[in-house]
Amino acid sequence: MNFHQLLSIVIVAVVAQACSHGVGKENPMLRKGEIIPVKVIPITQQELQTTIQSSGVFTTDDETFLSFKTGGILQKTYVKEADAIRQGQLLAQLNLTEIEAQVAQAQLAYEKAIRDFARVENLYKDSVATLEQFQNARTGLDVSARQLEAAKFNRTFSEIRAVANGFVLRKLANEGQVIASGAPVFQTNGAASGNWILKAGVSDREWAMIQLGDDATIVSDANPNKVWNAIVTRKSEGTDALNGSFTIELRLEKPATGLASGLFGKATIVSSNRVLVWKIPYDALLDGDGRTGYVFITDDSTRARKVPVIIQGVERDQVIVQAGLEGAHHLIIGGSAYLKDGSAIQVIQ
Repeated sequence: MNFHQLLSIVIVAVVAQACSHGVGKENPMLRKGEIIPVKVIPITQQELQTTIQSSGVFTTDDETFLSFKTGGILQKTYVKEADAIRQGQLLAQLNLTEIEAQVAQAQLAYEKAIRDFARVENLYKDSVATLEQFQNARTGLDVSARQLEAAKFNRTFSEIRAVANGFVLRKLANEGQVIASGAPVFQTNGAASGNWILKAGVSDREWAMIQLGDDATIVSDANPNKVWNAIVTRKSEGTDALNGSFTIELRLEKPATGLASGLFGKATIVSSNRVLVWKIPYDALLDGDGRTGYVFITDDSTRARKVPVIIQGVERDQVIVQAGLEGAHHLIIGGSAYLKDGSAIQVIQ
């Protein structure tokens, strides 16, 4: 065996020995690295009184569109937009020429029917007219009387009067305009009584949590220093066709001033529906996406388990979990970034 062959054998032996020593030292390190130190906290369910934020516009429950019973030419309007009105006040009137003619025609027809009935009645008493003729004359008299009544009724409603104390919100027609029967001329409300409501939109989940009679507070940018107390008085039974949300009505508990129809308001509703939830730190939540996320829990302090959760909401420094932690007692809050489902853990203080 020459020198070069002997040198090669020595080099191979040294390398093999170094490798065997390196492997022997690496395995314990790997086994040690598989056990991940974590921090845990105990978790329990707690009762939560939910508050719901919403927004809407102020209005009154007696907003109405006023119109004429009959069509015609709008002769005179007596109020403008934003004018205060009193119950029974005359707001507008049609040109009565055609309507008065209809009343006169009905009056003449009624007078003729009276004469015809009197004549037939006398002939019937003398056995000249038949019973059928007598009955027809009486029917004609009744019909003409009803026609006269209808004509006078239409004349009465050829003018618009205020139905309550309030304000004119919108004026929808002008003098000289031809108005069809039932076409709106004014939009009014009864705001003078101070009975205001806030119509607000909520999601389907919020709608289910809100109950009639729930308390609420309302603020408005128009009166930033004013807070109104209100209660939920109505929940819609269907979605709004325009935005797909549900509508609720919040009635102010006391008559309010300084408001106008259409003002924007923000409401905080305190739901009487109390639910059981878990409150966990932000750091414990992983892969949060909308209402879902993941957390790690441990059942025996030796293994981590990854579970999905449903998020109810967030607070200043906590996440409110609605479901997913049933039966869990310890939540991993430190070291979660290095974990996967089933990882071996070591709980540290």
